[in-house]
Amino acid sequence: MNLMRNTLIAASAVLGVSIVSAPAYAETLNLLIWESYIDQKILDRWTEKTGVGVHQVYYDSGDARDEVLSDPGSNIDIAVIGENGADLFGKRGVLEPLSDKNVASMKDYKPEWTSRCAGYAMPYLWGTMGIVYRSDMVKTTPTSWSDLMSPDPTLSKHIAMYDDHNEAFVAPLALLGKSINANDNETLKAAFEVMKKQAPFVLTYDYVITSIQNPEHGKNIYMALAYSGDQHVLNDKAGTPGVWRYAVPKEGTLSWLDCMAVTAASPRKALALQLVDFIGSPQSAADNAEALTMPTASETALELIPAEMRSNQEIYPPADILAKSQYQKELSIQSIQTRRRIISSMANFQ
Repeated sequence: MNLMRNTLIAASAVLGVSIVSAPAYAETLNLLIWESYIDQKILDRWTEKTGVGVHQVYYDSGDARDEVLSDPGSNIDIAVIGENGADLFGKRGVLEPLSDKNVASMKDYKPEWTSRCAGYAMPYLWGTMGIVYRSDMVKTTPTSWSDLMSPDPTLSKHIAMYDDHNEAFVAPLALLGKSINANDNETLKAAFEVMKKQAPFVLTYDYVITSIQNPEHGKNIYMALAYSGDQHVLNDKAGTPGVWRYAVPKEGTLSWLDCMAVTAASPRKALALQLVDFIGSPQSAADNAEALTMPTASETALELIPAEMRSNQEIYPPADILAKSQYQKELSIQSIQTRRRIISSMANFQ
């Protein structure tokens, strides 16, 4: 465990990964996950049933998560990872292949969901990317990515963006009518020009759930790039029910799927597979989705969710929004490098 702790302390300092203290158990599984991304009651039920603890390790960007997963000494047992990452890390041998043979609850997920996790993970939660805003400070609901990328002058230094090489480009590329998976330099240069003009309005490039907890920034963030569901976490963190709201711009957006994977090198692999099966089981998946106010990919769990929630278009987007949404695809190495250089340069224009 000392190796894991040293690795994750280093990751925390460099990558924005948070270590959360946990009580001692005879066995403990290490779960790499976004903050506030699983209902603690689910994990408590698991521990009560099995006597096995779950230690959550938080990350606040896909890049940070990927750095930890790439480290063979990180001692992670289970990781919540995007569909692209599931395919990439699965092919590298980092993730254990998953199916209904070793995770029985996967039988409740349609092939169109399981195929997106590439055979190396279980579908977890899904949603869109859009704009979160404080309705007490932003009186008009954002309807376009231009509301975020070319904001009203009153929002100067009240915008939070995101320094992940995938998500940071969703808004400018969608606004330009381009693929969010663009690899060519001409398109990325056009996105750079949009981002450069926005930079003076940006207070921080930290993920909004991280930055809202920063005493220097939190109260000054009025609008941000975010995932669907983040508005509920922001309201909880800020102690202001209903103030933070979420909107999907008319130009379309990213339709994302997060998958739950077991690492191939886990020394507790059998227990990790059991936990993933427990989380993915109908009642757990339904309870988790309801607690987080997010959509589940489990067909059986969906039947257990109240009709009012299933009909809530902020949670389950309407067909016309999904029709204009794009999935993430694997980017070229050159594109990733260019995108990271662009993000790093944004500080020069603030």
